[in-house]
Amino acid sequence: MANRYLLGIDVGSSSVKTSLVNVDTGKCAASAFFPEKEAPIMAVKAGWAEQDPQMWWDNTKLGLKKIMSDTGATGEEIKAIGISYQMHGLVCVDKNLQALRPSIIWCDSRAVPYGEKAFLDLGANKCLTHLLNSPGNFTAAKLAWVKENEPEIYEKIYKIMLPGDYIAMRLSGVANTTVSGLSEGMFWDFKNNQVADFLMKYYGFDDSIIADIVPTFGVQGEVSAEAAAELGLKAGTPISYRGGDQPNNALSLNVMNPGEIAATAGTSGVVYGVLGEANYDKLSRVNTFAHVNYSAEQPRMGVLLCISGTGILNSWVHHHITPNIDYPDMDRLASQIPVGSDGVTVMPFGNGAERVLQNKEVGCSIHGLNFNKHTEAHIIRAAQEGIVFSFCYGIEIMRQMGMDIKTIHAGRANMFKSALFRDTLATISGAVIDVYKTDGADGAAKGAGMGIGIYRNSDEAFASLEHYAHVDPDEAQKSEYMDAYTRWKEILNKNI
Repeated sequence: MANRYLLGIDVGSSSVKTSLVNVDTGKCAASAFFPEKEAPIMAVKAGWAEQDPQMWWDNTKLGLKKIMSDTGATGEEIKAIGISYQMHGLVCVDKNLQALRPSIIWCDSRAVPYGEKAFLDLGANKCLTHLLNSPGNFTAAKLAWVKENEPEIYEKIYKIMLPGDYIAMRLSGVANTTVSGLSEGMFWDFKNNQVADFLMKYYGFDDSIIADIVPTFGVQGEVSAEAAAELGLKAGTPISYRGGDQPNNALSLNVMNPGEIAATAGTSGVVYGVLGEANYDKLSRVNTFAHVNYSAEQPRMGVLLCISGTGILNSWVHHHITPNIDYPDMDRLASQIPVGSDGVTVMPFGNGAERVLQNKEVGCSIHGLNFNKHTEAHIIRAAQEGIVFSFCYGIEIMRQMGMDIKTIHAGRANMFKSALFRDTLATISGAVIDVYKTDGADGAAKGAGMGIGIYRNSDEAFASLEHYAHVDPDEAQKSEYMDAYTRWKEILNKNI
């Protein structure tokens, strides 16, 4: 009996990961990522960040070749394709569907003034009630920069798209996008359930540059004969799911319902929660987008909190304070110190401006240090607690927006490997934490299965998720944790 596979492609800024998921077992049969060293990001000027879309395609081909070789899979055995991608990037193509310039990716900051001016000119109420965000540094503002600074490029634009839309276009030969994707670019008007024509008119964009809209789940296109020959796939294979990396991470953890949260804590930290209504933060400290299961009739919004200074602080402590021990030993040392770190408090914001602090750059600082009693173990624990406190600060904003947060789902990676980190977050947030083994490419593959009806719903698609840990709040030490968190917020408020 022939195997049946689902292909997931996860287009990140550091690499492109590909996964083959076996339909019948629900398990990943093979995965690969290219390049094996971090992909280059072009920075012609300070604050700029660009990548060549062709590089994403080349790395997709390399990854697909490897996983098909490792499994012996044939193109006929791959039943559907799902795509996850780095959010907010801008790809511009001409009528021949050729990229006109490198993609301006998510971490490029050149468009900030264009978004801020639109927010002032159009008014906060108009932007927030329709877009649910300030235009900020998102895709629409990036396109405004191209229009003003590269008019000869702008005049040739046939369609604009996000990185995932580009890979789907290379697979199918057809340019299209999703409501979820348009919302993350600030092109979607939630109040009128249509492309945001008022923002398009403000920037002077022609409506024709918006690609056709297809469902997030469902047949969005089919692999063309040309792409099939290039990749070793079967022509006609459906592309049936597409989602930005954070909504897709939530899907990968089966976070689909109001009150559920997907969290990551790598170099930066992300808390992505599902809200059951179209709402926004008046100060734009968090961002609201259409989640992968959004519809106008049943709105499912993804509220995104990103904190730049999280895991990078833990890494800094490791490399500069405890270079001779590994992360598990750091956790063991920190666990010997009482909750609250004997009065040591760390502000973890040493990785640039923080949106959750209204784009202020308050830096990292250590408070309450006593040279006669505090040790490296106190610093380790206080750093971890400071990172958790920053998460909980953002979660408070989400609750103010109406989110009833009961569960946090996370992948077994980075700081969620730490029991101390998990216990602290569960106790202060009051939410149960469940940790799973998963990744974005696997999730995209299963999303593709949902898109063609192999799985009836996300519960069925992710029934085979490998559960790693379940953490309940520690009610016995709740007061000690909350005292430490209150002290942290008092110090933060003095700095902002």
